Amino acid sequence: MEQAAPKSGNFIEQIIREDLESGRIKKVVTRFPPEPNGYLHIGHAKSICLNFGLAEKFGGDCNLRFDDTNPTKEEVEYVESIKKDVQWLGFKWNKLCFASDYFDQFYLWAIELIKAGKAYVDHQSPEEIRKTRGTLTEPGTESPWRNRTVEENLELFEKMKNGEFDEGECVLRAKIDMSHPNVNMRDPVMYRILKEPHHNTGDRWCIYPMYDFAHGYEDAIEGVTHSICTLEFQDHRPLYDWFIDNVSVPHRPRQYEFARLNLTYTVMSKRKLLELVTTKCVSGWDDPRMPTISGLRRRGYTPSSIRRFCEEIGVAKTNSMVDIELLHFCIREELNKTANRVMAVLKPLRVVIENYPEGRVEEIEALDNPESEAPTTRKIPFSRVLFIEQEDFMENPPKGYFRLSPGKEVRLKHAYLITCKSVVRDEEGRIVELRCEYDPATRGGDAPDGRKVKGTLHWVSASHAVEAEVRLYDHLFTLKNLDEVEEGKEYRDYLNPDSMVVLSGCKIEPGLSRVETGQRFQFLRHGYFCVDPDSRPGRPVFNRIVSLKDSWAKEQKKD
Repeated sequence: MEQAAPKSGNFIEQIIREDLESGRIKKVVTRFPPEPNGYLHIGHAKSICLNFGLAEKFGGDCNLRFDDTNPTKEEVEYVESIKKDVQWLGFKWNKLCFASDYFDQFYLWAIELIKAGKAYVDHQSPEEIRKTRGTLTEPGTESPWRNRTVEENLELFEKMKNGEFDEGECVLRAKIDMSHPNVNMRDPVMYRILKEPHHNTGDRWCIYPMYDFAHGYEDAIEGVTHSICTLEFQDHRPLYDWFIDNVSVPHRPRQYEFARLNLTYTVMSKRKLLELVTTKCVSGWDDPRMPTISGLRRRGYTPSSIRRFCEEIGVAKTNSMVDIELLHFCIREELNKTANRVMAVLKPLRVVIENYPEGRVEEIEALDNPESEAPTTRKIPFSRVLFIEQEDFMENPPKGYFRLSPGKEVRLKHAYLITCKSVVRDEEGRIVELRCEYDPATRGGDAPDGRKVKGTLHWVSASHAVEAEVRLYDHLFTLKNLDEVEEGKEYRDYLNPDSMVVLSGCKIEPGLSRVETGQRFQFLRHGYFCVDPDSRPGRPVFNRIVSLKDSWAKEQKKD
């Protein structure tokens, strides 16, 4: 039964609502149609959320369809990764489809076009076809094979199917108009010869349909009502319609275009992402610096944060650049409410509290997450020897420095006020230890005499600390807009050498000794972190998802 939907919405929702109200369609059917030639990225997430979201909103169906018409680039690995990503984002498809399931029907429609005098076998080379296609201002030139008889074309196409020609020797082209102002309509190629095994059909076929030929027919077979594509397919729509209008399809779909996602400090081309993987610029498709859904998942992003991001950017008719800080904002907002606060010292400096009894251990109670609707607490061990951050001590501090320095008093989070009395240096003169004293009357961090202490430091008990590896991530590229690469350079020239910093020997609370992959925490003062799959029992590895700094929200306030 059709579900009632709010009257407001993006332009595609308005089209769907009008189609339902007019009776043009009875039920909404959409599809998400990736080619399985790589892993999905955040731009695909926008399309996933749009197509599945529209079907859900209007009580319809959305299919997951693999446009697997090019066996030279497609792999089962990619098929499985795409299925996993769609499910992880929280969506369920109505039907799981493959373009290759329809190869027999595509072939029959190609025969139908040949018999109608609307397709022909062309023996020009790929280079000759490119040269004779013309330009945006000049018409193309007709192929010398364009006016072959129907019988000859049927015979030659049969030979193509039977493997009697070599790759590149000939193609099947639509016979439309070589002087058409839209270059896509100038006798486009429908079938080419590829003597490659297919992941789904094996060695059955040696001719494969082109995407433009197959796309609309896939929609027609599946009963798709609204075929939603990104803007680069706008000029292909007349061809989409021509193929559908000239054969006996069971259903007539319609194509609509929306703006694709362009994100700062990254590339969104599967070809370039594949190149980053194969040249080992990154560790793999799921490298946490990658904009792939698997990379974002490993870094610690949640499905709900990505869905919210896609909702925030909306659906438009013109392309624009989206600031990656909006993505950071979405996960930061969510984890602020859901992630437990813990203490982790990333670059440890040893602190000895000289007047604290040796062998004594206290249990300090701390809130897990004060933003939670039902806050819980945990116990943290406190002892004579602690670790603090190296950057939280300065021997000769400038004015306005509120952290620890000789003679200065600071607050240890949840614990006591301490004062630095002296430092210990190694043979090279580096400070390796601080000697401090604590005020026993300040448990909880407040002085009973009311004295004010501005600096508050996080810490970990040395004898209870768990050692961890922490990976700090930054933008993969230094250039904000990768469409603005300087002349003579390529996108890889802007790879950020500091996009990943690995810190070993970090000290974390003992409660984090047994964590599970994917768990998320806020490390006080450092940001939000996720447990990486590389973790081992007692040796966790954490990825920083995002820092605590929210530059996007600040920019919105300025506007």
